[in-house]
Amino acid sequence: MFAFVVSLLLITTFQMPFAQLVIGPPGSGKSTFCDGMHQFMSAIGRKCSVVNLDPANDHTSYPCALDVRDLITLEEIMEDDQLGPNGAVLYALEELEHNWEWLEQGLKGLGEDYILFDCPGQVELFTHHSSLRNIFFRIQKLGYRLVALHLTDSYILTLPSLYISTLLLSLRAMLQMDLPHLNVLTKIDNLSIYSPLPFNLDFYTEVQDLSYLLPQMAQESSVMGNPKFEGLNTAIVELIEDFGLVSFETLAVEDKRSMMNLLQAIDRAGGYAFGGAEGANDTVWQVAIREGMSSMSAQDVQERWIDRKEEIDEMERKALEEEAKAKETHSRVDDAGDDDDHDDIEEIKRQLPDSGVKVVRQN
Repeated sequence: MFAFVVSLLLITTFQMPFAQLVIGPPGSGKSTFCDGMHQFMSAIGRKCSVVNLDPANDHTSYPCALDVRDLITLEEIMEDDQLGPNGAVLYALEELEHNWEWLEQGLKGLGEDYILFDCPGQVELFTHHSSLRNIFFRIQKLGYRLVALHLTDSYILTLPSLYISTLLLSLRAMLQMDLPHLNVLTKIDNLSIYSPLPFNLDFYTEVQDLSYLLPQMAQESSVMGNPKFEGLNTAIVELIEDFGLVSFETLAVEDKRSMMNLLQAIDRAGGYAFGGAEGANDTVWQVAIREGMSSMSAQDVQERWIDRKEEIDEMERKALEEEAKAKETHSRVDDAGDDDDHDDIEEIKRQLPDSGVKVVRQN
């Protein structure tokens, strides 16, 4: 009992820092996500810093608190060791692992900031190469509560073969990272411009009965329809369903409600919702996120970004215009009110009787 009380006191006395490990293939929107999440967290009152672990990312759109390119650059490796881009990225991460003290000291300088780690896009790094995983485990030993975010472009939903291969990739990354993990379909607001999906969005986000996709795969191309692939496709689908680990969150990075919904899921996965430094001075946004007021189901996402996207976009545009007009009107009323107050004061001064006393100011 005494040990439990002491542990509880230590937890409440020393706040654990939190971090997101943003992984995913090239083009999935990792840097855009880090930029958007950094801005969103700043807006809701969370002190946040972004760490760039991608040696190939020489133009970050976000303010970079710590950059691996200060330690080693892709261009240097390619020139000195005669390696291609992919080999150079793997070498750079091995170099970072060997120079762990550099990253450790940099993180200590960020205090208890919420950290976003922008990671390279080479899938080898989060499927079977060990350096990135070892770095994450060392970060965890520093006391960070980590959540791995595996981002994937939602375009993969339009082709059954892409979707199934993404499920395999996500499953392998979950097993390799061995951390609290969320898979995220990014650019969900672009789905309406592609061909209609054969199933509702929740079929894909919840990874429902994948056997329904086998006929779709056969129709996708003559190669996929070859009988010799039928057994392989069935075995892959059964493997994914046997593990039962993969599901997806959705994200439209420019939409405030979508960001709130994803951050709420991240907070639950990492424990921030139960142990973050939030309390009596919370902002409205912080309370909304913690209490789940921003929750969106797959049906809500489908309605917003697929079924009624143009209609809701127009409604939001009109609402913004009306809000801007209301603010402008309110501002004019305030200015007019200030002028009226000034006139009232002058009128009162004129009505006061003359006391006969004159005040002479001396310089």
